[in-house]
Amino acid sequence: MIREGWEAMPILFGADPIQTEVQVILAALADGKVIDDAVERQYVDLKEEHGRRDRQGGIGPSSPRNQEAAQELAAAAACMANTPGGGALIVGVSDDGQLIGTDLEAEWLRHRMWELSGKALTVDVATHEVSGRRLLVLRAPQALEPIRVNGKIRWRVGTNCVEIDAHTWHARRMADLNFDWSSEESSVPVEAARPVALELARELLRASGEDHSEELAADTDRSLLRRLNVVSPGGRLTNAGVIAFVGRGDPGLDYVRRAQAGGDSLSRLRRPDRSLIEELVEVFQAVDANTPTIHVQHGLVIGQQREIPRRAAREAIVNGVAHREWGVSEPTLVEHVGRLLRVTSPGGFIGGVTTDNIITHPSRSRNRALAELLAALRVAEREGIGVDRMVADMVSVGHPAPVIEEVPGPYVRAELIGDDLDVGWIQWLHSIDPANEADDLNSLLILRQLVVTGWIDPLRAATTIQDTVSAAFGALAKLSRASIVGAPIVETIIGSPDGTDPVWRLSHAGADLLRRLDGQVNRTRVWPSRERVAASYAKARGRISSTELASLVGAYASNVGTVLKRLEEDGVLAPSRASRRGTGFYYRYIGEPA
Repeated sequence: MIREGWEAMPILFGADPIQTEVQVILAALADGKVIDDAVERQYVDLKEEHGRRDRQGGIGPSSPRNQEAAQELAAAAACMANTPGGGALIVGVSDDGQLIGTDLEAEWLRHRMWELSGKALTVDVATHEVSGRRLLVLRAPQALEPIRVNGKIRWRVGTNCVEIDAHTWHARRMADLNFDWSSEESSVPVEAARPVALELARELLRASGEDHSEELAADTDRSLLRRLNVVSPGGRLTNAGVIAFVGRGDPGLDYVRRAQAGGDSLSRLRRPDRSLIEELVEVFQAVDANTPTIHVQHGLVIGQQREIPRRAAREAIVNGVAHREWGVSEPTLVEHVGRLLRVTSPGGFIGGVTTDNIITHPSRSRNRALAELLAALRVAEREGIGVDRMVADMVSVGHPAPVIEEVPGPYVRAELIGDDLDVGWIQWLHSIDPANEADDLNSLLILRQLVVTGWIDPLRAATTIQDTVSAAFGALAKLSRASIVGAPIVETIIGSPDGTDPVWRLSHAGADLLRRLDGQVNRTRVWPSRERVAASYAKARGRISSTELASLVGAYASNVGTVLKRLEEDGVLAPSRASRRGTGFYYRYIGEPA
């Protein structure tokens, strides 16, 4: 985020020695003082823009996109971030302490430094004008994992950056890795908590219906805050308490509603000087108001179902504030465009989380105390459960699983696509016995994959559920014990070679029931064609026989030979023997369709 000065964040979340040192140095520069090596600096370093000096030492013009400067500043900022507490760089001051200014583009520089650090370094950039000279202040927050630039890890020893190895970094920083900024004491007294935020917190607790929460909601303001663990031993609010009950001045959330992509904004919520609890409740209400509901019948019971499940939408929004980088002043953006809900929050993935393992990777929050507070108020799931529930809620109504990825910035972006509810699928899931099988995330993901592709084996299932092959074996075995209309819901195919992993498909009973339920609601489901099933199976398994294909699609082996011959003509398959006859004959996979 690019800001005009530090004044954009009026609330001080506890003692901030870096900000204090920056302000002291800027004030000294404004007074005409020379800031050289003789001036003690613990957290701040001064930088002139690299590449501006000519051979005689004269200072030339600044370049808005100076690659040499970006490289040097990335290394210097990474050094600060690798050091406990982080630090800041003031760009536009010469090596001898004179003001020379800089024309570097702030947003370009921020993004370029992120790229040069292997997409690991996020700096906050503020512009300042001092005595007619434009300066940039680059704030590098403390890193949770070592940041490399040019393949090297460096951190500050005194006023110098020195290289260290990864083992030493981890050994010396192990205690710091458990540092939780949101649990630290702020400078804000308990009495600053906004009355409306406290009342909303009580309403959230009462809405949970839990006896403990009801009792907690009835407590006094101070006792309520203490029991929510947002009061420090010194009697002040923690940083999590300030965020949740006071606010930071700048908006924490920015909600935009549009009818379609590129359309005008129909409504927008971006209000400063409010607590996060107030912002969350208001955004929740806006999402609810703008999300259509339909009636879905389950047997004799008719229930309401939202196009985007409420719990999934709220979990995406809460994750976007609970786990974000609060050292950046920009808000978490919630875009509600047609049937799409997109939440974009500052700061990338941490702790080894990626798009491909986010369901099963051990959860780790930048702001553990804030995440626990939101869970205690029942606006979020306990840490480590929320993403699972979000995915399950979307898939259970026939929507694609949410896409959660890191994008340049870095930001984390979660997209929930709420197309037409798949009523046949919803009713089909309610027909499974035991009923709780339809609530199991692994079973949901595997069943959806079977409907889309027609088959699955443990290796493909492992990718689908984001877990190990052995865990996928267990999930498939468990699902095999479930039934629908009195028959197994999945079954293994015949014909796969001995010694290879088994392959599962939907049972005839399961597939037939889903087709009947689709017909009752006039839905035409696109099932994978025989050619598509054969091609995907052969590509993944390296081979396919008429016996395997017949078992996959529920046909006689004599009726699927033409499918395999067409794929041979298309250059996808080749016969294992020229005669195309005899026991054990099969086709080999040789390439993509023409």
